Amino acid sequence: MKKNNNIDRRTSLKIGSLAALGLAIPNFSLASQSTNRVLKLTENDTVPEQFPNITPEIIEEVVGKSHFDLDRVKELVEKRPELSRSVWEWRFGDFESAIGAASHVGRRDIALYLMSKGARPTVFTFAMLGHFQVIKSIAEASKGIQEVTGPHGISLLDHAYAGRRMKDKMTKSEIENLEKTIDYLTSLGNADGEKYIEVSPEEQKKYLGDYKYGYGEKEGFTIDVNMRKLLSLGPIGGFGGALYKIGDNRFTYNGAPSVIITFDIQDGKVKGLKLSDPDVTITAEKVS
Repeated sequence: MKKNNNIDRRTSLKIGSLAALGLAIPNFSLASQSTNRVLKLTENDTVPEQFPNITPEIIEEVVGKSHFDLDRVKELVEKRPELSRSVWEWRFGDFESAIGAASHVGRRDIALYLMSKGARPTVFTFAMLGHFQVIKSIAEASKGIQEVTGPHGISLLDHAYAGRRMKDKMTKSEIENLEKTIDYLTSLGNADGEKYIEVSPEEQKKYLGDYKYGYGEKEGFTIDVNMRKLLSLGPIGGFGGALYKIGDNRFTYNGAPSVIITFDIQDGKVKGLKLSDPDVTITAEKVS
């Protein structure tokens, strides 16, 4: 019996689609012999573990550098413009985008560059840039929006204050609009975020140190003071997010109101802490 080498219409359409995409056309004469054959689509021997997702370390770097390093941000984003929309979860649901990072530290140059590459500005970005009419329209259209905080629990008003950081590079009109934005947000009376109990530098000292909840090297927390002069909680030896006092020896983690940290005090000294979120409760002993 003569072998039929004709290809049906459906198969021919598939071949046409593959060719249009620039992909190799499969050798149908070998298909029946090796149905599990793996095509090598890369020129090197390895494929990133997270492929086709972008490597998390790159996302973290873009967001981290967007706080202060325009040159490095450009290096990363010019190669992949989609990185302009990067979002990173620091800890406990404290999400921050690259443009969010630039916004709360007042780096309008980085924010404007990211926007030029496709970043999505937020109300916090507009506050930092001093877009008075935009902020006023949003506040009027969405009742109470001014009370919502940004990354790390930073208020909308504080984002506007951060916009003053680069006044020497702003036009007179830009400065005037920024000041109008600050005055407007101040007049609302509730755009400066949650009110927490103040912790003096002297009181902070008793909480400082390392706390372990396991035998592993990284199974623990470090309580320190961050650049904003607030208590912070992070992994052993690493930087952390701010802690806001909400009661006696009781704190919440910045940007994550569902996370509660309670310190165990015995005879006036801190012996440990308990960290609770909706799914996990961890008790850690103070070791230093």
